[in-house]
Amino acid sequence: MAEETKNVMNEDENVTEEEITAAEETVDTEETAENAETVDTSEEDIQEDAVETEENAEESASATEEKTKTSGFFKKKKDKKDEQIEELNDRVRRQMAEFDNFRKRSEKEKSMMFDMGARTVIEKILPVVDNFERGFTTVEESDKDDAFVQGMQQVYKQMMTELENMGVKPIEAVGQEFNPDFHNAVMQVESEEYESGIVASEFLKGYMYKDTVVRHSMVSVVI
Repeated sequence: MAEETKNVMNEDENVTEEEITAAEETVDTEETAENAETVDTSEEDIQEDAVETEENAEESASATEEKTKTSGFFKKKKDKKDEQIEELNDRVRRQMAEFDNFRKRSEKEKSMMFDMGARTVIEKILPVVDNFERGFTTVEESDKDDAFVQGMQQVYKQMMTELENMGVKPIEAVGQEFNPDFHNAVMQVESEEYESGIVASEFLKGYMYKDTVVRHSMVSVVI
């Protein structure tokens, strides 16, 4: 009986030691699992931190790119606006230049038309001037103080003054070297007074309007 009791007690002790050993192993396993979970948790945190860092970097890069695009957009928009302003300024300058050329051309054409009209009027007046001069050559010396003759001379002087104010002037002929641009030689003569090629006499007075010849002088030239 005593042996059985001892065996039972031994069995109880063995069971207890086994149970203790099992319990210890269980505790170790749980701690290992917890440590593993802790490690896993740390790895997950590291991965999350890496993902977060990557996302932040992507967001920063995206923000920088967006800022660059925005800056480029405004710069491009500003450049386009400057190009439009420059184009409009260039167009205005061209139009002003064209208008200035048109104004100068119009003034030149107007001046040419006026000169043509003036030449036509002068050509019609010159025969009247010739008749006045021919009439004065026929007046006797005793009649030069006549009121009528004096009146005609005043009209003649007034006419010549107005023609001179318009730019009309007689061409010098007698005693000048013959110039076909101003003189029209109708005959050749011998002369002891003038050398060869010099205008000896004038039959019809020539006139110039400004820088152009209205009528050539009809002259005789020394041989």
